[in-house]
Amino acid sequence: MNKDHSPNPALSPNVTMNHRSAAPKLSIVLVVHAMAEQAINTIRSLDSAYQAGIHEDDYEVLIMENPSEHLLPEDAVEALPDQMRYVLREDARPTPVYAINEGIEMSRGHNICVMIDGARLVTPGVLRNLLLGHGLSERAIVTVPGYHLGEELQQTAVAKGYSTAVERALMESIAWPEDGYRLFDIACFSGASAGGFFRPHWESNCISMPRALWTRLGGFDEHFDLPGGGLVNLDTYRRACELEDTLLVLLLGEGTFHQFHGGVTTGGVVASQRDDYLARSHEQYEALRGQRFKSPQREKVYFGALPHAVRRYLSQSVAKAGWARQPRAESGA
Repeated sequence: MNKDHSPNPALSPNVTMNHRSAAPKLSIVLVVHAMAEQAINTIRSLDSAYQAGIHEDDYEVLIMENPSEHLLPEDAVEALPDQMRYVLREDARPTPVYAINEGIEMSRGHNICVMIDGARLVTPGVLRNLLLGHGLSERAIVTVPGYHLGEELQQTAVAKGYSTAVERALMESIAWPEDGYRLFDIACFSGASAGGFFRPHWESNCISMPRALWTRLGGFDEHFDLPGGGLVNLDTYRRACELEDTLLVLLLGEGTFHQFHGGVTTGGVVASQRDDYLARSHEQYEALRGQRFKSPQREKVYFGALPHAVRRYLSQSVAKAGWARQPRAESGA
């Protein structure tokens, strides 16, 4: 593995980067902060050894990290495969938007996927199907549904004893990462995807667009300066959905799976603190956009295979959409 450990001031103060010259088809900007254990798992799920049907030369991963007491360990950074670059940024601002926008600027791929939360595992077909989804249109916006590990939303489950230890046991029960699709067996829809596949989503924690569309969008809005970014990911998703002459693609059989950590909305904070943060986030959104946030009403194209483990979520989605088949009325004849 060839890596240049000397800082490149044109990019960022602390960059570990490879020497590949050809531009990849896909760049992934992954933001991590104070989540070393979970980020290591996420990075593993983005490795070409885990991802199916894609070659390491097809993509790159830019791992953007701001300072914290729980940085990625040096040995984990040293072990990164050649298609991954690690950037330790000297930035004390609490919002991830600057790290995201810097990662977009540093990226070399024609298509750019942003994962704002580094604690989200992905299924083995995500990268291949992102590229296939982009093949449907030069203006495709390709998204992946979100899930939480555990039987219920983690912000609810934490009050009942859910923890990183409980989650480790869950992952061990499916022998992750041997079969990444078994994550569906130990998960539930996230809040942003709670309506299932066929109702509007609030956001995507794995959203990919051609570089030209990111340029047109202006990246992530840096006015969202609350810790964690407030509603910036929801704002980005909505603004992307509102772009004209685009195709919104949902990878039906793939998923991102949130791992429990000290997140601002899913971590072990008390309910009153979470409610206060959400209230401030919505107030900021309204101040910036002049209206309350609403899920974008946008038709989607559903793409990809449907692994057996996903079928129960398909049934749930049909029911949530109100499409459940009604029993035929008996004839009186």
